[in-house]
Amino acid sequence: MKKRILILTLLCLTALKAQDRSYAIVTGAPFLRISPDARSGGLGDQGVATSPDGFSQFWNPSKYVFGTSYSGVGVSYTPYMNKLTNDVFLLNGTFYTFLGEEERSTLGASIYYFNLGEIQLNELMGNTIMEKGISKPNEFSIDVSYGLKLADIYSMAVTARYIRSDLYNNVDNSSAQTKAANTFAVDVTGYFLSGKNSIFSDYEGRWRAGWGIFNMGPKLDYSDSKENSNYLPTNLRLGAGYDLYFDEENKLGVTFEASKLLVPAPEENTDELGNKTYSTPDKNFISGMFSSFGNKDAVKEITYSLSAEYSFNNAFAFRTGYFYEDKDKGGRQYVTLGAGLKYQSFGIDFSYLITTSSINNALDNTLRFGLTWDFGGETTNSYESD
Repeated sequence: MKKRILILTLLCLTALKAQDRSYAIVTGAPFLRISPDARSGGLGDQGVATSPDGFSQFWNPSKYVFGTSYSGVGVSYTPYMNKLTNDVFLLNGTFYTFLGEEERSTLGASIYYFNLGEIQLNELMGNTIMEKGISKPNEFSIDVSYGLKLADIYSMAVTARYIRSDLYNNVDNSSAQTKAANTFAVDVTGYFLSGKNSIFSDYEGRWRAGWGIFNMGPKLDYSDSKENSNYLPTNLRLGAGYDLYFDEENKLGVTFEASKLLVPAPEENTDELGNKTYSTPDKNFISGMFSSFGNKDAVKEITYSLSAEYSFNNAFAFRTGYFYEDKDKGGRQYVTLGAGLKYQSFGIDFSYLITTSSINNALDNTLRFGLTWDFGGETTNSYESD
């Protein structure tokens, strides 16, 4: 019971404004910052510049136009806070397909669901505990993307997303007038894929690069008051990588990515007694994005990840990655391991996270997995073609 109350309390706090003695940047719908799929989970939680896969919808849907299959679906499952409870999890489902015979555009869609379990609500009346029902807090997003190949080596995509955050499900909090929050957001992404070259002796390779601005949209409003409205986790991702082909069957990919939250930091104020207080700036999301580059210690807000992926004959893959976040901005630092198997059109991926810092991680020692199914035949302009 205490564990469940703690989980609800922590998650609800992410939807509140920064309080005194806190300079942390908090947002609504924080689940949108959690990697949903096992392949990216094995690559240090990165995906804006990695090679295309069925879960590119979350990371960079402009990668789809370089995909090897005409259509595909994927489902991934991630247990969350499994050291405290067994009914909190993230579930992600994706679909994509090419449009037209020229295979220069794609349509993608996904649903991302964060279940926070069931929580028994009680109220103490005198010496008696009265049951007040069951709370089932949850968050989810639904999005649709359109990708277009603008050149043989470059593509872009636009994604529209609906977001709902119901952290106070069935909680009687009439004094604060809290409610489920709804909003929408837009992503804009780009992806570059070079032709094969031979810069390393006789081995061929490809350069990859990607960028994206994600979750641009109005604030989440948890009540009719501005006091409970929160910025979305708008963020900028940049990355680059290289795939080295030892022969037709063996390939090694290395990728580096960086990400920054485009949300203004709390403003520092001084009260009548000389004590420092902090308040979230009241700006629209566009102004907030640009002003975030002027945040105090803005450089520390950048997270980094480095990964390597070895694959054999597109049937077996072994992955590892490292993720770094400054200790003053969250302190998440961890190593990831992963593997993938593919048989004909079906694939399965696993990943495992090991924390390397003193900061607890909700996904520490967590095994994630995902399933993919490709159908519709191979494309004529795929990532693996010459």
